[in-house]
Parts: sequence; structure tokens; C-alpha cells
Amino acid sequence: MSSLKIVLNFQAGLGVLANMFLLVFYTFIILSHRPKPMDMLSCQLAFSHIVLVLTKGDIWLKEIVESLNIDNDFKCKTTFYISRVMRGLSICITCLLSVFQAVTISPSSSFLAKFKYKLKKYMIRAFLFIWFLNLLFSSNQIFYAGAFTNVSEAKQMKVSKSCSLFSLNYIFGVLILAVTISIDVFLVGVMLGASAYMVIILFRHQRQHKHLHSLSHPRASPERRATQIILLLVVSFVVMYWVDFIMSSTAVLLWMYDPVILSVQKFVMNVYPTITPLVQISSDSRIIDTLKSLLSKIF
Repeated sequence: MSSLKIVLNFQAGLGVLANMFLLVFYTFIILSHRPKPMDMLSCQLAFSHIVLVLTKGDIWLKEIVESLNIDNDFKCKTTFYISRVMRGLSICITCLLSVFQAVTISPSSSFLAKFKYKLKKYMIRAFLFIWFLNLLFSSNQIFYAGAFTNVSEAKQMKVSKSCSLFSLNYIFGVLILAVTISIDVFLVGVMLGASAYMVIILFRHQRQHKHLHSLSHPRASPERRATQIILLLVVSFVVMYWVDFIMSSTAVLLWMYDPVILSVQKFVMNVYPTITPLVQISSDSRIIDTLKSLLSKIF
């Protein structure tokens, strides 16, 4: 096994385990306690990242599906479709996290303040909408993904050992690309706008209270810590997204995927799903307190 393959498997294993921990923790919080609005988003994000890591790049799922003796074409279409849905959910939920956190920390005099107590109701509607949108829009993967064949190799681009992307009608392909880019740019723009708004709010809050704490070093409020974490996640997502977008666009324009470039792209795509749960685990005081309590009982 090559060193790059080992790195990819280690990254995938770390991402799956960390996200599974978050999924179990937030599910327990939602079912057993009074959850925060962000807990529902974090639970959905953890689930989408687990499935995304397992399907993106065909790292582990290939062995699982092959052991079930499932048709290769069906496997390719299914993994590409699920991966695309989970990628869409990841960007949508990250966008919702930034928007809802901006609403949460907005001043009482702000226009957004009236939405603070309706977040849970809007969140359920947002979940249903983004699931429907991604399940519907990602269905185009069924038409141009499939098993690799030796016939008309010029019309297919091999993206894994057994799967390929097939060329589409020019107008249809341009339309799909234009809609995809438009949606992604819109969501990234909303993320950046919400992030800029949160930075302004934090800056104003810090400046207003600076004279009260000039001689002391108070701990940051939970809202401020949560905002800083979401800002970090948004920046990480945007950077990884554009790196992946440039690599994917280059491959499509050249209509070829170098195996090394493909492996690097897999690594880049899994960076965000891997670091997100680690950042959340290290920053959520409830998780830290739970882990400390478990460790104190064990030792």
C-alpha cells in the first residue's frame, strides 16, 4: 500500500470516528435534554460528513459493496449520487450554521433579533428544504456516472479503479455546471456575509466593553466562543472548497484525471469533514465535561 493511500485511510478513519462520536453525542443531547438550536445542525453535519467520507473517493465502500456482489454500474451511480448529496448538505448546513449564529448574537435592536426565538421552527423547514433540494438536484449524477468500460474511452473520464464520468451533451453540461456554480457561489457568499457580520458584532462588543475590562482578563462568553468556532469552520470550508473546485474544473476542462491529482483531491475534500468534528469536540464545554467525567470514573 502506498504512503498516500495510508494517509487517505488514516484521514478517513479519523474523520469517521470523530463524526460518529459527535453524532452519538448530539443525538443523545437532542433526545434526552433540552437541545440548543445549533445541536440539531451539528448532528446533521456529523451525519453528512460520515457518509461523505465513506463515499467520496471510494476508499472503503468499494470493498463493502464488492463483498455484496452488487452490479458495478449501480455501485458507481449510487456512490457518486450519495457523495454529491452529502457534499451539498455539508455546504448548506455550514451556511445555516453561520446564518443562525449571526442571528443568535445579533443585538436586540437589530432586524435579525426578531428571528431569535423562531430559530427552531425555521430550522426544521430549512432541513426539509435543503434535503429536498440536494436529493433532486444531485440526480444528474445518475446520468453521467457509471462503471468504466473499454468502449469509447475518449468519451469517459476514469475517476477511480472501476468508475468513470461520461461526457454529456454540451448545452446540458454547461447548464448543469452553471447552476451548480451559481448555487455554490451564492451559499459561499451568504457564509462570508454572515461571517463578516459576526466579526463586526464581535468587534463592536469588544470595543464597547474594553474600558470595563482593561485591567482584567475575563473568559470569553459561550456565544463568543461559538462564533469564533463557526468563523474558523467557515474559513476552512471556503478554502478547501475553492481548492477542490479549481482541481475539479481543471480535470473537466482537460478531460483527464491524473491518479496522483485524484488522490490529492480526495485528501483535500476530506480535510473539512475531518477537522470539523475535532474543532467541535475541543470547543464544546459539554463534550469536554462529559469526557472528563468518564475519565475520572475510569481512572
